[in-house]
Amino acid sequence: MIFRPLTHQLFAMKSTRYLCRALFIITAVLLIPVKKGAAEPILNPTTKTLFKPLLADPSEPKIAVMPWLGDRYLQLDIGASADLYQSKNKKFAAGVDFATYSLLQRGDNFKFPVDAIDYLFGVNASWKKPISNDALPFDEFSGKVRISHISAHFEDGHYDADTHQWIQQSDWLGTIPFTYSREFVNLVVALSSPNHRIYAGYQYLYHTLPDGINPHSFQAGVELSTPGNTYLAADFKLLPIWQPSLEETKGHRGTWNVQAGRRLDDIGLKNVRVACNYFSGMSRQGMYFYRPESFSTIGVIVDL
Repeated sequence: MIFRPLTHQLFAMKSTRYLCRALFIITAVLLIPVKKGAAEPILNPTTKTLFKPLLADPSEPKIAVMPWLGDRYLQLDIGASADLYQSKNKKFAAGVDFATYSLLQRGDNFKFPVDAIDYLFGVNASWKKPISNDALPFDEFSGKVRISHISAHFEDGHYDADTHQWIQQSDWLGTIPFTYSREFVNLVVALSSPNHRIYAGYQYLYHTLPDGINPHSFQAGVELSTPGNTYLAADFKLLPIWQPSLEETKGHRGTWNVQAGRRLDDIGLKNVRVACNYFSGMSRQGMYFYRPESFSTIGVIVDL
């Protein structure tokens, strides 16, 4: 059984509290009006972010309903990124990220017990600049850095009402449920044109429970516009692999999410797309961070 000292949990609570305070202070500062004729606030909140959301990244804040194919699960995402401030020349922005990532069981009689859920919130800064180089098939360089907190929890769908016990996992040697909490810095840079984009990213965990997690992970991806308002996108990550016998991570595993979709702007559904995904790699759900998974989904995504 894996034992986590109480001091570690207290440290996680303090880290979360400090991040909440930072979010509050940044938002309050941005709301202070500036005297220039009539009083105008510095911020002008918008979900039309300077850095466009990554299409195939499973951890991108968005609204999505994605049933699994061939299994009785459903992914439900509710979230958004918003720029609270954008410079007048639209080259720099500061904003916030909020998201929940839920794994629901598809039961009978239209019931969807929640098996596991992750909560994310944080602050971000983004920028972009034009590229004037005929040798490159891109006309813009952009980037986004995030400081975020994420926690994960089992819910009613992972509880056996008959035995009054949490459902145990054969591939997890610790207690169920356990404390899952991470604070991290994430950087993504991209080269883009109107019809395609490539990007690369790096993430550093500066605090995590359970501990023993390699703090480094890496990301890369590509997005291509195709005829008929359709697109293809792929997101690849190198994520640490949990070794139960060592109670720590050792090595990395490639994690793919490949997506094909169609934007529905041409039929009056702006920012809505239907998409099909194939996922293979380490689970995105924090309660299953140690588990490799492979599945396909098809559903609807809304980019606010």
